Amino acid sequence: MLKVKDLSVHYRTSGGVVRAIERVSFNLEEGRYLGIVGESGCGKTTVAKAILRLLPQNGQVTEGSIHFRGREILSLSEGDFRKLRWKEISMIPQSAMNALDPVIRVGEQIHEAVLTHETMNAEEAQSKAREFFAMVGLDGKRLKDFPHQFSGGMRQRVIIAMALILNPYLIIADEPTTALDVIVQDQILRKIKHLQRELKKSMLIITHDIAIVAENCDQMVVMYAGWVVEKADTRAIFKYPLHPYTMGLQNAFPSTRGPLKELVYIPGYPPNLIDQSTGCRFQPRCPFAESICSQDEPEEVEAEPGHWVRCHFWNRAETFQKEGKKTDTWLKKGGPGLV
Repeated sequence: MLKVKDLSVHYRTSGGVVRAIERVSFNLEEGRYLGIVGESGCGKTTVAKAILRLLPQNGQVTEGSIHFRGREILSLSEGDFRKLRWKEISMIPQSAMNALDPVIRVGEQIHEAVLTHETMNAEEAQSKAREFFAMVGLDGKRLKDFPHQFSGGMRQRVIIAMALILNPYLIIADEPTTALDVIVQDQILRKIKHLQRELKKSMLIITHDIAIVAENCDQMVVMYAGWVVEKADTRAIFKYPLHPYTMGLQNAFPSTRGPLKELVYIPGYPPNLIDQSTGCRFQPRCPFAESICSQDEPEEVEAEPGHWVRCHFWNRAETFQKEGKKTDTWLKKGGPGLV
C-alpha cells in the first residue's frame, strides 16, 4: 500500500538547515495499522506532511521516494496529487477545532469534500454525510450545527467521518486524541480501530504515546531525532526491544499489572537538528554508548526477519534490557531518572 524509502526532509530556517528526518524507510501493507511513535520533535508529523505533500514553503524533500499503490507520488504534479488527497489518502489532524471552519456548518464542510471528488448532487452528498455521521456515533441532525456547538470528542468524530466518507485506501491520524480527556481518548481510539477493522483500511497513526501503539497497531516504527531507530511488528518490539531508546520508552510507561514501581525516564533532551554532529544521535543520552557511538553513524540492520534496528550494539540487547530497568543505569548520564 505505502512504501517510504530513504526519505529525508530539511527545513530552511534563519538559524540554519534543520535536518528534520534522515533516510526514513518503512512499509505499510494493505489493511494493516502502523504506529509511528517518538517524543515531540522527532519528525513524526514531518513524515505525514511529506506523504500528503503538505510541507510548508521552507520544507523540502531532499532525497528518497514515496510509493503509494505502486505510484511514486513525489513525482506527480500538484494537480494530479490533489485528486488523490482526501479521496485515496485522507487525514485525521491533531486539532479538530482548527481543522474545521468555525463559521460554516459542519454538514456544508463535509459536502464540499464529497462534491469536490465525487459526481453527485447535494441531496446525495447529504445522505452520505448522514450515513457516516451514524457510523461514528453522531446524530445526522447535527450536520446543521456549527463546530463550536460540538464537544472536543464530537468534533474529532466529525473529522473521522470526513476522513472516511470518500472511502480512501489510506488514513493518516496525526495525534488524533490531543487535548481530549482520557475517557474520550479511549472512545475515539476504539472507534478508529473498529472502523479500520470493519472497513479494512490501511491506517498510519502518529503519536508520542507508546500505549496507543501497543493497544491498536499491528506494526510499529520508533523514531528519534529524525531517524527510524527500530521497526517491526508491534508484538516483536514489545516482547524484545533491540534499541536502548525503545527500552527507555517502555520503562517510562506505567503498567497496571505487577507490583508498584517507580518509573524511569530518559534524562536529557534530543539533539539540535541544525548541528552537523557525527555518530549516533541518541549517543548523548544513551547509558550504553561507547566511543564508536560518537564517531560513526550506526547502519540500519535487519537483526531478525522483519525486525530492523539502528544501533551499533543491538546484539547486546538482552543485557541492555536488564540494565535499562535500573534507575542507576540512566543516572550515568548525569540527569534525574525518577518521575
